[in-house]
Amino acid sequence: MKYDVIVAGAGPAGSAAARECAALGLSTLCIEEHGTIGYPVQCAGLLSTAAFAECRVPSERSVLNKVTGARVISGAGTELLIDAGITKAVVVDRGTLDREMAEAAADAGAGFRLKTALYDVRENTVFTRGVNGHEEIGFRILIAADGPRSTIARLYGMQRARTYLAGIQADMPGTCDPRYVRIYPDASPEFFGWSIPTGPGRIRVGMCGRSQVMERFARFAGKFGSGSSHLVTGTLPLGVMERTYKNRTLFVGDAAGFPKPTSGGGIYTGIRSARHAAAVAAIACEQETYEDAALAGYENRWQADFGRELVLGYRLFEMRQKMPAEDIDALLRALNTPSLLRTIEECGDMDRPGALIKKLLVNPAVLRLVRPLLQAGLHTLF
Repeated sequence: MKYDVIVAGAGPAGSAAARECAALGLSTLCIEEHGTIGYPVQCAGLLSTAAFAECRVPSERSVLNKVTGARVISGAGTELLIDAGITKAVVVDRGTLDREMAEAAADAGAGFRLKTALYDVRENTVFTRGVNGHEEIGFRILIAADGPRSTIARLYGMQRARTYLAGIQADMPGTCDPRYVRIYPDASPEFFGWSIPTGPGRIRVGMCGRSQVMERFARFAGKFGSGSSHLVTGTLPLGVMERTYKNRTLFVGDAAGFPKPTSGGGIYTGIRSARHAAAVAAIACEQETYEDAALAGYENRWQADFGRELVLGYRLFEMRQKMPAEDIDALLRALNTPSLLRTIEECGDMDRPGALIKKLLVNPAVLRLVRPLLQAGLHTLF
């Protein structure tokens, strides 16, 4: 059988792509290597309200908690409390959310095949093995939503994301103010650690880093007590791949390196990239033009949407690598003024931080601490 579109991967980006393609009238099949959509969970489950809205699920069944802000706590004990006073993010059960998104895609007309792994692509045919044995399935457009270690990108010999971080987290018993996520920048010298309230008496503790992540996590999690459960690990790709289309294929979500380098979140950019991919797939199928030149419009679309934010975010990530703990502590103290806190609370955006960064850089105290960013060419982004 041949489909207009095959989507590889049934995470949020894959299900969003399948739903959109089916809604546009394209015959669509989504293949997923695991037997259950939503597992294994490899995400902190913290979504901005905008990201959750992008999921377009019919209920809040997946929402475990709603938060209004964050406490950023340095190793020296400096604390920055950011409270917008309104819901800015939700904590979700990713398994439930992923299944709701897949159900919505199926309702739109997309087919799903679980326990089916793609192992090769030749011209316009994917080769799979799984519950139905070995299969050869034809397509006109392939959407690669197969995660940070994308099999399809490897098969094509494509340049991958610039940086990969290892992540680990666990659900634990613990008490904290349910309104605030807690961020610990010194827990990981390359990224940060977090504690997310998931409900009464429960927290989700995690961190990302380049090396010694398990050892650092053990020390970090030990501060919150014992009795951890649901320990999960994952890979976080940062830095967009050099090219996000090739051979009738469009790369979306983690497979393209779209997670935000400032937070590691990938659902917002993943879903938006999926919708751009679906729009380009529909045009290609309608015009029966599948050459790379025709698919280049996909890259133009996502670049215009959120490309600038990802470039800025990666430069901030690179600067983070050069900031010792004392500089981070000094930055938190510089930001801890009524006027700057008000600016952060009013303009802060987890998905599009560029506008806030621009406002913060006009403050002399902040500018002095982050001047290396400007020397690295950050000013060209504003």
